[in-house]
Amino acid sequence: SDGFNVMFPYLPAGLDDFVEKVVPELQRRGIFRRQYEGSTLRENLGLKRPPNRFFEAAGEAVRKAG
Repeated sequence: SDGFNVMFPYLPAGLDDFVEKVVPELQRRGIFRRQYEGSTLRENLGLKRPPNRFFEAAGEAVRKAG
């Protein structure tokens, strides 16, 4: 197994308890990050920026108009 699914019996207190008690122990063991590396959600999830679908269409419109 490479992970666990954690289900909380009630929210938000169950989540608060997990964050306050379990996350620090995981950080101490080097399993959980202490800070995010990126500045955006996309960077933190390791996702590439999608291509701009309007870029080529705009270039085509300029060529037709020119």
